[in-house]
This record gives sequence, structure tokens and C-alpha cells, in this order.
Amino acid sequence: MRTSKITRDEALKLLEKYNKEPFHIQHGLTVEGVMRWYAKELGYGEEEEYWGQVGLLHDIDFELYPEQHCIKAPDLLKEGGVGEDMIYSVCSHGYGICCDIKPEHEMEKVLFAADELTGLIWSAALMRPSKSVMDMEVKSLKKKFKDKKFAAGCSRDVIRQGAENLGWELDELFEKTILAMRSCEAEIQKAMAERA
Repeated sequence: MRTSKITRDEALKLLEKYNKEPFHIQHGLTVEGVMRWYAKELGYGEEEEYWGQVGLLHDIDFELYPEQHCIKAPDLLKEGGVGEDMIYSVCSHGYGICCDIKPEHEMEKVLFAADELTGLIWSAALMRPSKSVMDMEVKSLKKKFKDKKFAAGCSRDVIRQGAENLGWELDELFEKTILAMRSCEAEIQKAMAERA
């Protein structure tokens, strides 16, 4: 069983030490919530805390060191008391893009697949009258996915590769990740409102 060497509060403080932009904090909280949902959904409930912290910390170096994403992360994480296994997991989401650390564990494959997708889903949600994922359907997400100009920064190739790594159809990845984002939307809105 994978367990974290730091508490969730310590992980959040570590994220906040290197990230000041609300966008980056919100993305970290979103991926944390999504990873927690997936841990329970895929039968790793006892590792939920570990999965969540990997999600929370996955972009720790991105705001300050975008050109060295996943390269600076190990130093920042080590300094914060994060264990080697979690450092590997965090960095594996940059495989083939900014590092050569391959996602091996199912959790790392989920992070690789869901990270970019949460950005696409969030961008699509903001276009809806509800500004929410609560009423989002896979069908409308697929339209946005096919439109290369929409949320162009969210790599469709990474999302496709992520689904493939998991052995899932794109629709399954879309559906599960929408459900995962629904599970934590209210909590994240509350957390972000408290920070404002």
C-alpha cells in the first residue's frame, strides 16, 4: 500500500509555497479531487490520501519553472519531505513531454490521462450557462475535444495516449473524469472562495 510521508495540510502548504496564481491552486485542488475519486472508483480506497496528494502536487514547479516542468519538481518535493515514490508518481505525468519518467502504476496512468482532460473539461464548463460540470454530458465534451481551437493548450494527444495507457476508450475516460470532477466541484468552489 502506498502512503504519504506528509499530511494533506503540509502538501497544500508546499503547493502554495511555489504557486500564487489562483488558477494553479484551483487546478491542483481539482486534480487532487479527481485522483481521490479515481482511487475509490478503481479499488484503491486505502490509498486515497496518496493519490490525492500526487494530484495536488503534480504541477508544483509549473508556475515558477514552466521551462523546467517535472525537472525542478523533485528538488522542491524533497525539500518538503515528500517520499521518492511520490516524487516519481508526480513527475511521471510529464512523460514524453518534459521528462522520461514513465507512468507505471495505474495511479500514474490515471494522472497522466486526467491532468490535461480536467483542463479541457473545466474550460468547457465555463462556456456553459451553469458554469458547472454538474450538467455536462460526454457528447458536448466530445465536440469540444474535436475542436482543436478550443482550449488549445490542452493536448488532445496526451489525453488520447492516456486513455490508451489505461486500456480505456476515450468515452470512458471522459465519462469517469466528468463524474470525478462533479464529486469535488462544490468543495473546490468553497476552498477558492475562502482564498479570494
